[in-house]
Amino acid sequence: MKISLKYLILLVVLFSVLLTLFSSLYAGYQLERETLIENTLETNRVYAEKLANTTDDYLTFTLQTLKISSEILAPSMKRNEEALLTEVNQLKYQSNMFNSVAVADQTGTVIAVSPESLEIKNKKLNSPAALQALNEKKPLISKPFISITGRLVIFISHPIFDQKGDYLGFVGGTIYLKEKSILNELLGEHFYDDGSYVYVVDGDGRIIYHQSPDRINDDGSTNPVVQKLMKGKNGAQRVINTQGKDMLAGFAAIPTAEWGVVSQRPSAMALAPSNAMIKSMIITALPLILISLIIISLLLTKIIQPLQQLASLAEHSSQHDQKQDIANIHAWYYEAIQLKKALLSSFRILHEKVSDFQQQSSTDPLTGLRNRRAMSEHLATLAEGKRPFAVILLDIDYFKKINDTYGHGVGDEVLIFLARLMKETVREGDICCRYGGEEFLIILPEADTSLAEHAAEELRIHLEQTISPTSEVITISAGAAAFPNDASTPAELINLADQCLYQAKQTGRNKVIIPTF
Repeated sequence: MKISLKYLILLVVLFSVLLTLFSSLYAGYQLERETLIENTLETNRVYAEKLANTTDDYLTFTLQTLKISSEILAPSMKRNEEALLTEVNQLKYQSNMFNSVAVADQTGTVIAVSPESLEIKNKKLNSPAALQALNEKKPLISKPFISITGRLVIFISHPIFDQKGDYLGFVGGTIYLKEKSILNELLGEHFYDDGSYVYVVDGDGRIIYHQSPDRINDDGSTNPVVQKLMKGKNGAQRVINTQGKDMLAGFAAIPTAEWGVVSQRPSAMALAPSNAMIKSMIITALPLILISLIIISLLLTKIIQPLQQLASLAEHSSQHDQKQDIANIHAWYYEAIQLKKALLSSFRILHEKVSDFQQQSSTDPLTGLRNRRAMSEHLATLAEGKRPFAVILLDIDYFKKINDTYGHGVGDEVLIFLARLMKETVREGDICCRYGGEEFLIILPEADTSLAEHAAEELRIHLEQTISPTSEVITISAGAAAFPNDASTPAELINLADQCLYQAKQTGRNKVIIPTF
């Protein structure tokens, strides 16, 4: 079968176009996937660390509160029931730390309990937690166990000693694991339609908090992330969990109780935007490819005509002199050049589209600022060039309250509003980035700590004097630091700025803090 040269060239061109399209799409797709995975892992890691710090602070405070109560209870342990009941009721109802509170003597017999409806007064406790408290006579946070009331609980206790140092018993509170408790308030609701959720495990890898109550007390020790938490490690990784699901998990240890927090999201959900990007790129590129093929087909028709003339002349070469006729077909080379130009033109348009999509992968879609990936690349470039620069890490005060009060739509408007004010306030050449959530970072090339503090303060005052989309004034807290005076690497610099931001939050918010050495 004879194949027409026109269709042969068309097939070659089509193959080249499709190969180039596939290569470009695949490169963009892989880049987007890696970016999404890195961002999701980092977001989950940071979130898990924040939850772990909050929970650790709560447990430390709880043990301190129990210590104070043990000192108050010591003089009343000789059956001053009214004083005992007053103190346990105060622990139960005023502190809101426990689901129930009990005081036991040195034999483990309950001498006061709140709420009294539990009906365990004068009963001897024989749970593992109670026996451990009696034997070790020190502050304890127990493993999960079934209490005397039949509930799955954790028991936090503190010994009671008299002034002579004699052991009198212990005071402790329970946290219900399968009912509403302080853990729900600390960890909140972290379950979303995309399958993201948070859970907490104890030192043995057993789940003590989960969005699904039926998962509580399950053994998760075979999970690679849980195994790292059992060793007290923090971090983030992609993991197949105990239910066989591919997850992107961030994790952080809670030292006080030897617990660990895991914040994770299904990989399929995290990577969904990359699939949407591929579809968008194909939809955008397809019309351009079709237009290019039409142009190529028309050019090939023009090319085939002189080739046919050459073939005809070759067939009748013995009949007459063909020199002039061949000279007249010399325009063949012009048509070939035009074909090349058309192809290059179509490829250039396609690559511009791919470059545009890659540029979008470096931009935060909500605020239009640089995203975390672009920020990291720019910081690395500045550091490698040994150029001095400063960063400002800032956070919207009480942003969760804004979302809770006005809704996430207004919350997004507030983020866009702050981004606009940032770009209006900073110098030309300064780079505004969205660090994550309600946190932003400004890169100030050729700046020191003093200039960064001044710029952050100017932004803070500007924001304090401007009405936000909530129809009220919002404020920010900020931390600033400079390279290389304050830190020798971008990671250390951001960490230092984050510490200053944390100090600003802890000392009243709406302020700028810089390092003091």
